[in-house]
Amino acid sequence: MSLIGYAGESMAGLDLDFVRAQFPAFSEPSLADQPFFDNAGGSYACQQVIDRLTAYYHQNKVQPYHLHPVAQQAGALMDQSHQRFADYLNVTADEVHFGPSTSQNTYVLAQAFARWLKPGDEVIVTNQDHEANSGVWRRLERSGVVIREWQVKPETGELDIGDLESLITDKTKLMAFPHCSNIVAHINPVADICAKAKQAGVITIVDGVSYAGHGLPDVDELGADIYLFSLYKTYGPHQGVMVVRQALADTLGNQAHYFNEAYPHKWFVPAGPDHAQVAAAQGVLDYFDTLHAHHFTATTKPSAKAHQLQSLFYAAEQPLLAQLLGFINDHPTLRLVGPADARQRAATVSLLHQQHSPQVLAQSLVDQGIQCGAAHFYAVRLLEAMGIDPTTGVLRLSFVHYTSQTEMDQLLQALDMASQ
Repeated sequence: MSLIGYAGESMAGLDLDFVRAQFPAFSEPSLADQPFFDNAGGSYACQQVIDRLTAYYHQNKVQPYHLHPVAQQAGALMDQSHQRFADYLNVTADEVHFGPSTSQNTYVLAQAFARWLKPGDEVIVTNQDHEANSGVWRRLERSGVVIREWQVKPETGELDIGDLESLITDKTKLMAFPHCSNIVAHINPVADICAKAKQAGVITIVDGVSYAGHGLPDVDELGADIYLFSLYKTYGPHQGVMVVRQALADTLGNQAHYFNEAYPHKWFVPAGPDHAQVAAAQGVLDYFDTLHAHHFTATTKPSAKAHQLQSLFYAAEQPLLAQLLGFINDHPTLRLVGPADARQRAATVSLLHQQHSPQVLAQSLVDQGIQCGAAHFYAVRLLEAMGIDPTTGVLRLSFVHYTSQTEMDQLLQALDMASQ
């Protein structure tokens, strides 16, 4: 991935002090001296989201869209979130859907596709995925759908796009795969995969949960039919965002109450939306707008801002990622899980120790003030494919653009101590 330049751009590098000032967690006394390396499980929320959520509960906690002014304003705030996310993701507002989580969103999708797929139709899944974008499709076998598995290379956990030549047949209708794994973090060539699928008339469902925290994608540019990610891993409230391109949404149809047919934003949220969290979601984009205005001299459309901010985040994360990967590769008792080239992956790093379990290693880090996690992280199939016991899993260290060099230094010192 290379940095993307735009006319009028003025990018001297990420102003980390400015960034961290947007996150209350960094001034919270109870979190002091605890470097946060568990971002893949959920990032800190930015002030803009907290402010919007607080304001909604203070001013607009009513049933939205009713005739009185407070309800009208509540509904307008929700509509704004749909439109603003659409602008950033380069899709239309009707194609953006908010649900309680990505796991719930994929479940609803699978139920919708179950009515459309016929016995004998084939669905491609991977063993690289978080179970949310694998298990729901595998269960369709019960209704006669044939599941074909795109398998990773056991040594690295990577997917080979060349394998699709034999996997895609004239019966293939659907393919689900991750933008990047939440364990090995290799960034898959989504646009190339989607283009290959499209040539064969195959629908693509891309899990972007482990990718989006490092910058929102241009969904139209990727060519995905469905793209999913979680807001609580992109500095926002606990909601899942799902883009379903309109032609496909029309094919799948309304999955909610029959009388909601006229309201596309309700089609894939049978239980109804969380009004306050949907309204507050645009606080993420308030933060991105603030960050863009601070770092760039020219105004531009939101999807271009997303490109520029993605480059800014990448430039901030890459040196720290290379440093961490180098430390692991040079250490005599640590083993990196996944590719060693920082340029090919996101800033989520999984590792094992020759003697200590991931839990013992994590506890030692926690005792030294490092926030981290050790588990299978819902990627049981991937760990099994790589010969790793999912009951113990891996130690996972994950960070984003607000992580500092000082925090990385603390992590490396703690990791060295834990690895003795």
